[in-house]
This record gives sequence, C-alpha cells and structure tokens, in this order.
Amino acid sequence: MQQLPPPSALEGLLPDVVFELARRFAASGHELSLVGGPVRDLFLGRVSPDLDFTTDATPDGTLEAVAGWADATWEVGRAFGTIALRKGEHTIEVTTYRAEAYDPASRKPRVAFGTSLEDDLFRRDFSMNAMALRLPSLELVDPFGGYTDLAAGVIRTPGAAESSFSDDPLRMMRAARFASQLGVRVSDGVRAAMTGMADRIGIISAERVRDELVKLVNGAAPRAGVDLLVETGLADHVLPEVSALRLELDEHHRHKDVYQHSLQVLEQAASLESGPDGPVPGPDFVLRFAALMHDVGKPATRRFEPSGAVSFRHHDAVGSKLVKKRMRALRFDNDTIKAVARLVELHMRFYGYGDAGWTDSAVRRYVTDAGPYLERLHRLTRSDVTTRNRRKAERLAFAYDDLEKRIAELAEQEELDAVRPDLDGGAIMELLGLEPGPVVGRAYRHMLEMRLENGPMDRPAAEAVLRAWWSGQPEAKEPTHE
Repeated sequence: MQQLPPPSALEGLLPDVVFELARRFAASGHELSLVGGPVRDLFLGRVSPDLDFTTDATPDGTLEAVAGWADATWEVGRAFGTIALRKGEHTIEVTTYRAEAYDPASRKPRVAFGTSLEDDLFRRDFSMNAMALRLPSLELVDPFGGYTDLAAGVIRTPGAAESSFSDDPLRMMRAARFASQLGVRVSDGVRAAMTGMADRIGIISAERVRDELVKLVNGAAPRAGVDLLVETGLADHVLPEVSALRLELDEHHRHKDVYQHSLQVLEQAASLESGPDGPVPGPDFVLRFAALMHDVGKPATRRFEPSGAVSFRHHDAVGSKLVKKRMRALRFDNDTIKAVARLVELHMRFYGYGDAGWTDSAVRRYVTDAGPYLERLHRLTRSDVTTRNRRKAERLAFAYDDLEKRIAELAEQEELDAVRPDLDGGAIMELLGLEPGPVVGRAYRHMLEMRLENGPMDRPAAEAVLRAWWSGQPEAKEPTHE
C-alpha cells in the first residue's frame, strides 16, 4: 500500500486556472468539481495535461459562466453535456452531471443529465476514477472508496463489475491498461467479471480496442497488462495469437515456454529504449509490440523431429504474416503494420553470425533489409536472448557487439544508411539507350545487388558491370550513347 497525500496537500499542484474557473461557476450559482483521472493523478503526484470538470450547470449555463473569460470554446460534445474550452495553455472540458444507460446490444449510451455529483460518479468505470474534488474547497467526494483502492493498488468498480462491463465492455480493456500504466492489480470481482464476459468485447469497435491496446503496451508494466488479457480470456478475442503462445510443453521440456519468453522479451525491449534524444525514444510501440509478437509463428510451425528436438522452421516469416493480419483487423495504419511485421520477419536473421561470421556483403544486406528499423532491430535481437545459460548469453551479446561495430565501420566508409546502386535509373537509361520501363527496373536491381555484394564502385567499373549484364539480356542492343 502506498502513502497518498491528503486532499488539502493538492492545492499547490493545481494551476491557478482551476480556481479561476471555480470562482466563475460559483458566481453563476453553480457547483464545479474536478473529476476522474485528473483527481487520481493528483494523488499520484502528477498533474494531468487534460483537466476534466463536472457541474450541475447545463451546457448553456457553462457557456454563460465562461463567457468573456475563456479564450475559445467548442460545442462538439454538447449532446453529451460537454463544453470544451481553452484558457491560455490549458485545455478544459466541463460536463454536466450525467446518468447514463446503455443499450445491451451496443456501446451507445442514452444520455440523461443528472442532478447530483454522487450519481455522476457512480456511472464511472473504476473507483479510483470515481473521485471528485469540489472546488474551490478541495473537499474530496469519494463515495466508492477510490482513495483507499488507489492506495492499496487495486482496481474495483463503483457498482457490480458485471453491470459496469455490460454497460461498456471496453472497460475490461481499460482495467488491463491501468494494470500496465499504474502497476495495480484487479480485484477478484473484476477479474471474475472480465473472465465471464470476455466475449462481450466483440461489440466494441476495432479502433477503440486498438487505442486501449497501444496504451497498455506503452505502459510502465506492459507484462502485467498483457498477462491479465490472456488470463481472463480477453486476448482470445483481441490478440488470439498471443494466447496461442501458451504451447503445452512436452514431457521432456524440449522447448521453453514461448509465452513467458515473449513477455520477458517485451520487458527487456522496453528496458532498452532510449531517452527522448536517442534513436528509439520510449515508450516505442513498434519495438514493444514486435517484441510481444515476434514468436507468434511458432504454434503453427512447431515440429517434433526424429532426433527428439523441437523445431520452429520459418516461424519468422509465418509470424510476420500473422502480425499483418491481426494489425489490419485492429485497424492500425499501414506504416505501423509494415514496421512491426518487418521486425518480426527479421528477428532471426542475426543468429549464426557468431559461429560462421558474415561477409561485408551479408552485413550490408542486414542493414539494407532493416532500413529505417535498424535501431529497433538491434534492440529486439538483443532482447530475444532470455537464456539462463550465462556463457551462451555472453557469447550472443559479444557477437552482436561485434556486428554493430562492423555496421558502424562500414557505415563510415559506404553510407550504409542509404545504400543505392552506383548508377541510378537515369544513368542506366542513358548508357543503354533505354526508355523508362521494366527493363530499367531489372537493370537497377542488378546494380543494387552488385553494390550490396561488392561495395561501392567507381563510375567506369560500374558501367563495365552494367554492360556485362546487358550483354546477356534478350533485349540487348547496341547502346545509343557511349
């Protein structure tokens, strides 16, 4: 249980704009309270960038109270009782007390304005988010024990968890997200409701599930959040590939627990993120999600060999396809899908380097194939080492240190971050007398292959290589320019 400050100690944490707004509402004869996440965050010692307030004033009453004071107002949420405003650098939302009911077959609320702060708090997701500070007195209104739950690090719902999750099944995802972000645990009642109602998440849009998943993965303790999704069965509906990682171990334990390994890789990858000025500023969703998903191809590729060994051949390629399919279903953008899938595809490429060594050509290909994801690939590959065999771990770390050193040395010599053929498309067309078309593309790819294989060439050598290739092509003819 952590020690939380008393409400009276919070005044110094709040910006002056909060009390200015409270005085405006009081002068208009209305109540105003800071509510929800911003109150929770204050007790955790931080000021939320978004300030949410609730009031007995109608939207028209709110607009009257802030007239001449707010720099700007927006009425987009008026139908739900919300007026947004800006004052200086602060963005503020003020919502009329609400008493919502939900259609059980959807997530669409039927909005009714309420008359009391306590009723408004009852409709909120968790007790730690159902606290309010009356303003300007800073009186804590906590009818459901949120302060005690926050101190104890436990997630409970204001009413019955089953009723709360039936109203809005996304709250089950939010419980797992808070487990990740705040390092808290869910109560037995919340866990039981999540388990029994996991299939209800199916009525929630993919976009809303995706947004909660991103926040979970980017949290301070993502392992705890993912584990809660899997244990309650929610992952069977939103990330079934992760649930499938719980492969039954054979009696001789000839392969490690893939699920627990993946959670450890996720933790280790997060620990290798850089600061804001580094190459992979944390939290980095692409790196973390690739770490979680890197072995999702293993269940489909597991084979028991005649020797007694267990193999997962091509699980990297299979996993990359599964990642694309899942991320498309969750409506991720194409750039994020491409990045995560590429990292999963490449995560095994390094293995064998320490035993056989690589030519300069192989190093160039590694860098070129990784492209803009190289720094993430470095971290993913290092994170994938979870063996308890210290000698093996040290050998792999030494080998990767050596690979990174060679990459740096070649990069100084050859500008590896932008490997291109020594002759571009224009030079190829001029030399061979070609018009734009597929033949130029073939020539370009050949020259890129030569660049990767042999390193940079001067212009005469590159032209000689191109002419030699062209002489063997069916379309070959005398070049119009020498």
